[in-house]
Amino acid sequence: MKPAPIPPNEHERLMSVHRLGILDTEPEERFDCLTREAAKKFNVPITAISILDDNREWYKSCQGLTEPEGDRHTSFCGHALLADQLFIVEDTLKDGRFADNPMVLGAPHIRFYAGVVLRDRSTNLPIGVFCIKDTKPRKLSMDETSALIDLAERAEGELNKG
Repeated sequence: MKPAPIPPNEHERLMSVHRLGILDTEPEERFDCLTREAAKKFNVPITAISILDDNREWYKSCQGLTEPEGDRHTSFCGHALLADQLFIVEDTLKDGRFADNPMVLGAPHIRFYAGVVLRDRSTNLPIGVFCIKDTKPRKLSMDETSALIDLAERAEGELNKG
């Protein structure tokens, strides 16, 4: 397994994360409705708005997982955070970065991942990821890709409202 990389501007990125004041806040319907919509639209068991902190990915909103956060080191979102916009793994077992990841080999048995970077709009630094996960491999159509980006843009707008 390849650990999630750390961006070269990590200190500035973490300042943006903390400036937004979203970490460890209570669930909010304005975010939960977006992850529910994604679960239904893409017919996936797991969707999340993940905020990447120093050593963890914290879920501002999540459908399909019971834990409020995960280890950044093993997170898919930690990899997606460095993508320009969209990060897709169609089959985790065929991708050397993830084939032996504990979330692939064990629960929740992730086989597909797609995530869109969420940014602090005042600094343009990545703060998190809007993602969908499935337990079977799949490909996204162009329409599905556009729909995922649209949902992520809505989530990013809400994160930047404060």
